[in-house]
Amino acid sequence: MVSVQSRLPDVGTSIFSVMSKMALEHGAINLSQGFPDFSIDEKIIQLVNKYMLQGNNQYAPMPGSPSLRERIASVIFKTYKVKVDLETDVTVTAGATEGLFSVIAAFVGSGDEVIVFDTAYDSYDPSIRLNGGVPVHIDLNYPDFSIDWDRVRNKITKRTRAIIINTPHNPTGTVLKEADLIELEKIVLEHNILVISDEVYERLIYDNTKHQSVLTRPALAGHSLAVFSFGKTFHATGWKCGYVIAPAYLSKEVRRAHQFIVFSVNTPVQMALAEYMNEEGHYLHLGKFYQEKRDFFLQQIKGSSFEPLPSYGSYFQLLSYKNISQKGDVEMAEELTKKFKVASIPVSVFYKNETDNKLLRFCFAKKESTLEKAATILRSI
Repeated sequence: MVSVQSRLPDVGTSIFSVMSKMALEHGAINLSQGFPDFSIDEKIIQLVNKYMLQGNNQYAPMPGSPSLRERIASVIFKTYKVKVDLETDVTVTAGATEGLFSVIAAFVGSGDEVIVFDTAYDSYDPSIRLNGGVPVHIDLNYPDFSIDWDRVRNKITKRTRAIIINTPHNPTGTVLKEADLIELEKIVLEHNILVISDEVYERLIYDNTKHQSVLTRPALAGHSLAVFSFGKTFHATGWKCGYVIAPAYLSKEVRRAHQFIVFSVNTPVQMALAEYMNEEGHYLHLGKFYQEKRDFFLQQIKGSSFEPLPSYGSYFQLLSYKNISQKGDVEMAEELTKKFKVASIPVSVFYKNETDNKLLRFCFAKKESTLEKAATILRSI
């Protein structure tokens, strides 16, 4: 055998795969992994088929199909009143995860530090390390999961290359406020660093809350790379299609990495998405759609011993079980799956230091019948 020195020796199978496998083995309702259990719009399936039958089955241009980049630029303008150049500022990626990796690969080198807020989506840390960087973890304030900007300032060094933000936030469902972007902008301009902004849940935002995109502040946008996801927006996570918006001088570097990671994204899906987004109703009402699911789930668990934390966006609802058990959250998630047949994600896995606040993450992007069955079980515990 060849001697192998792992570059990620502490990384095993993701918790999402572990809990989904456990759910399957024990016949549990799977509210762990963040994907819908309902069908996507038949119209978009027909559009993909149409473009396949028309012969659009070869490589798309490396930055993305022109029709899709044009539509993205149009939607960005309608949404944020921000003009982006489809030729230089928009790059279509194989999902948001590849977009994030391409951004990190383009700008993070040996010894560069990247600030990451915990709880954090699990791809950030390994992507930084694989590219030779050093993740600098800062815990969000509990229980509102806000950012302490003074702590951020204290963590800035000469080696700080970037700050990663995520709003609406996975796994907590919290959102950044305008005041947060103002503080972020001050830090970024003072220290001349980059912002990697994970905005994949931009459309899934609730209670009349406004999504605060880095694109809306010109000075901040000049230092930022914003990452988005069609999979999250249109319930088609398996299609792995997303995009990165950044100024031309930054996008140029992202594309240099992107072209050697995947080169391009599948053609018929790109063309179908471009046509599908001609109708604004296909993306403007998603917040209302998912808020109804969140509200339904919360209504169904009323009377249970679980305590919900506020969720203003994303697919996810955190529930505290501190009134039920003092077990660690990993053990609690396993027991809930094996004994009670409802699978969730323990929130400690999103922390570098495995902070355990007795919280479980539940995905409510499910059919009402699925949520009702799960809630009936949760009320009984």
